[in-house]
Amino acid sequence: MEAVYRFSFEVNPSDVLELDATLGDCILHDPVKAVALFQSVCYLSIKTLSLIDHIETESQVNVVLKPTHLPPFPNYCLDLSEFPHGYGPMRPLALEGLVIAMTRVTKYTQGARFLCSEEKCPCSRGFHHIRVHAPGATESATVRSDFTCFICSSPLKEDVKSRVLGDKQLVELIHVKAVDVLGVHDAASLRYQSVTLFLRDELCNSMRFGHLYRVVGIPAHVHQWPNVTWSVEACSVQPWTQKSSCLVSNDFQNLHIAMACSPWRFAAIVANSFASPVIPPGVYNTLKLGLLLSLVQTEDNPDSPNHLDVLALTSDALIIDRLMRYSLPLASRGIHHALTGELLASLSRDEHGAGTANIHAGSALLASGGVCLLGDITGYKKDKMDMLQSALESRTVSVFIPAKKYGDDMDQQLSFPIHCNFWALADAASPSKRTARCDNVVLGSVEMGSVPLQLAESFGLVVQCRETSSNHPLMSMTAHTLRQAMSPGEPLYPASMRFTTQDYKELVAHARELKVDMSPEAERMIHSYYMASRRVRSGSTQRFTVSVTSVKLL
Repeated sequence: MEAVYRFSFEVNPSDVLELDATLGDCILHDPVKAVALFQSVCYLSIKTLSLIDHIETESQVNVVLKPTHLPPFPNYCLDLSEFPHGYGPMRPLALEGLVIAMTRVTKYTQGARFLCSEEKCPCSRGFHHIRVHAPGATESATVRSDFTCFICSSPLKEDVKSRVLGDKQLVELIHVKAVDVLGVHDAASLRYQSVTLFLRDELCNSMRFGHLYRVVGIPAHVHQWPNVTWSVEACSVQPWTQKSSCLVSNDFQNLHIAMACSPWRFAAIVANSFASPVIPPGVYNTLKLGLLLSLVQTEDNPDSPNHLDVLALTSDALIIDRLMRYSLPLASRGIHHALTGELLASLSRDEHGAGTANIHAGSALLASGGVCLLGDITGYKKDKMDMLQSALESRTVSVFIPAKKYGDDMDQQLSFPIHCNFWALADAASPSKRTARCDNVVLGSVEMGSVPLQLAESFGLVVQCRETSSNHPLMSMTAHTLRQAMSPGEPLYPASMRFTTQDYKELVAHARELKVDMSPEAERMIHSYYMASRRVRSGSTQRFTVSVTSVKLL
């Protein structure tokens, strides 16, 4: 027989305020009093209607109030960029943030029954001493061995068979602007600190790495001697997306109308003029078009994942790195992976007494719905290249949690999906023992340099940045740099500079929202190209096979 019976109520305080202003105000500003009121009503209803025979006292009714929404006023919002946190009201507040770390799901005590050790005491039987979890309470506050009877002051002992357990998960949330430090934006002189959320029971596993959420929760002080930590008990969790403008500029609209006679001209001009503040127009157009396509293919939808990873092979890594850094802010979220940082995930010991490991998201998980810029991978060691190849092929991050190190009962292997595009570059002219060649279904056969063939084939698009002698980027970049130094602030290419970076960002955001249907003409063109590539690359003794990644790319 269970000691307590849990009743969860999802309440919209705004609806309650319209019916009873006093009750609505109690839910918003005095949640402890509101829980006691709901508890009394539930107990009276259960006894009057004879719903549950085993409930003898009101303390066996464990009521959990979950406000789903709060009034849209500043007093009910908690900004994670403001300090300090711990001096605010202990009532429901709304906060928004990005998930950067979480633990696995563990158990906690929802309620426990205690009996008096003195047999003659009335409390040695029945349900007089019931303890239930309260927001901010640790496990020792619910279950421990030094409780005494309120009648005879004798020690209490727990009826272990009546203990009720629930699920618990800890999640770290941080202000979304904090990830700008990991991008190519100029870091603002602001301080961001993560806040720990306690997810319980049905809310467990409702949040994913790198995703934005709007949470309604109750702040609480967690006492762990000699420290007191500030955390939030989550009441409701809802996915949250930042609002962005998807309006296309007039210049792009006019260009699209003027180029409507051809299906290729608009895309060609857009790619040709792209990134003109950092490289001259007409240089590396194939790579620029590939980066724009990759920016469009960053839809964070697990039901229809569309990924376009780009690997650029070049002899001038500085120019390509500059181009990719310029393109990264156009993504809905851009993370520039540092060589000293963690790419996939890392582990640490939990500091809140959960008795398990804390899993921290790496650059790939933080870039969910966006782009993770790896930079030059030429210097990667073999183990790191193998790890990257595995992540590209499986689109998952596997985390092994050893039981002995983190105090768990058994070893665990957890997997988390990757929902981002990877951009990387490599020096095609770097020395290697064996120069590999990659037969890319779109761009043909390219020299791989020191990049392993299997790793290169894991990328959706491999671009060989080679220009003709008449359009070599060295002279163009030299003239571009000199003109910028001699005439700072003046438009170097008036025809191209009229399309600003903001115009491209809005164009990419608009294209990302479009639902594209494949026309019969496009299907026939792709089929013809596929068959022609097989015929061209077929040898006399061995037929050419197109990899699965290349087929998906087509």
